[in-house]
Amino acid sequence: MKIEGKEYRTIWFEQNVVKIIDQTKLPHKFVIKDLKTIKDAINAIKIMEVRGAPLIGATAAYGLVLSIIENNDQSFLKKSAENLINSRPTAINLKWAVDRMINRLSGVNSNKILEIALNEAKEICEEDVKFCENIGLNGLKIIEEIYNKKKDTVNILTHCNAGWLATINWGTATSPIYHAHKKGIPVHVWADETRPRNQGANLTSYELNEENVPNTIIADNTGGILMQRGQVDMCIVGTDRTLATGDVCNKIGTYLKALAAKDNNVPFYVALPSSTIDWNIKNYKDIPIEERNSEELSHIEGLDENGKVKKIQIYHKKSKSMNLAFDVTPAKYVSGLITEKGLCEASERGLKKLFKSK
Repeated sequence: MKIEGKEYRTIWFEQNVVKIIDQTKLPHKFVIKDLKTIKDAINAIKIMEVRGAPLIGATAAYGLVLSIIENNDQSFLKKSAENLINSRPTAINLKWAVDRMINRLSGVNSNKILEIALNEAKEICEEDVKFCENIGLNGLKIIEEIYNKKKDTVNILTHCNAGWLATINWGTATSPIYHAHKKGIPVHVWADETRPRNQGANLTSYELNEENVPNTIIADNTGGILMQRGQVDMCIVGTDRTLATGDVCNKIGTYLKALAAKDNNVPFYVALPSSTIDWNIKNYKDIPIEERNSEELSHIEGLDENGKVKKIQIYHKKSKSMNLAFDVTPAKYVSGLITEKGLCEASERGLKKLFKSK
């Protein structure tokens, strides 16, 4: 996708260095950052220089490439894998990518391991690009159906950032939107601000602007009244982990949007690549929910009058805060899952129809 008219991906490998777009600097600065060591990769995941389940997985894969460059030793590689998995607990793609890399590299000759690791990391990225493109083509059909009935702008509400900045390219929730826009279907996106890190405001709106897709940032609690007023035709969100049961774990606030959508008969879709499906956990209460630093709530960044990025405290210093990063939307509130293989109902039966090997 494009930034200032130039095509980019979110991560790439160049001269033994992993290049990323530092998302903590957006939307005010566009910075390409070098990751040179396994610690750099782990830190990038922890402090959310990279974020979004597919991109976290890709970063972890490249992190193991950096681990081999740093120290071509199996015990060091194993420890690097453990540290990567522990860097963020909720997004399933992280463990999926690490396990895939380790399985591929197990028993490989040390003279060939770097080449094989690099090829596997690149393959994970290429696979995600194709999956996200197919998600877009499958989700496009839903937007087309709404447009053919409405013959007017299709208003889509999304939460957090499940755009190309959360993947390698195209995005998950945004991919159908980009495909519709490229086809000439008039679309408009309501972008939830998504407190506390404001991924909807800082990232979703930013990337939509770069692609000239009309959008409006709204406070997280605005979606309900927009649905009541008939100003939302559909919701599309991403997911950090979807169970085989169809239950969806995504950025905090997703559950409340699904409830509002259900009450107002607004279709609520979840877009995901198969790498985000957890086939093992059966009860959504067993999903590890990350609790992040409360400072993400109590402090906020913005541009001051001199155009410099400044962090300020917005709560009273004695006030306590709780910062749960994700919630779970039960399958009964999900209209359908949009995957690279097609659309299915949010259930074990629906998923297994598409993914028969599972």
